[in-house]
Amino acid sequence: MAVKDLRINEQIRVREVRLIDGEGEQRGIVPTSEALEMAKEADLDLVEVAPTSRPPVCKLLNYGKYKYEQEKKLREAKKKQSLTKLKEVRMQPKIDKHDLDFKAKHVQEFLNGGNKCKVTIRFRGRELAHTELGKVVLDNLLERLEEGSFGVDNPPQMEGRMMSMLLSPRKK
Repeated sequence: MAVKDLRINEQIRVREVRLIDGEGEQRGIVPTSEALEMAKEADLDLVEVAPTSRPPVCKLLNYGKYKYEQEKKLREAKKKQSLTKLKEVRMQPKIDKHDLDFKAKHVQEFLNGGNKCKVTIRFRGRELAHTELGKVVLDNLLERLEEGSFGVDNPPQMEGRMMSMLLSPRKK
């Protein structure tokens, strides 16, 4: 549940609540008005932390501090998640050996960086009659990459005038 959805103090409209005090001790089921009095005496807020339970669970705490802590946890979780991007390398079936080595080096860098890589061969004009040459180029590219550093998600297949395959990095 997001921090914004929590009801606090006078927003809580039920007759009685299960109360947890500032030290985390269970106080049992208490009338809401009494729980509000306890919160004012302790200079804290009455926050509904589990609205779906019967009766709802409320806690005595500093709402501003609680909200800050929850947002801090969300920021930490966002830092830890990793985003994989899809990088694309394009070439033609008439690619030279050195150019293929150069492209293979780029593909390897993308895979080592944790990104997926789409390798595309573009056929122009009469090259379209010899799509098997594109398959040979893609096979040569796979031979040039480090063993075990990648997995083939989509094997080479034709899509209109292009043949492409999708590579993904292996988990370490």
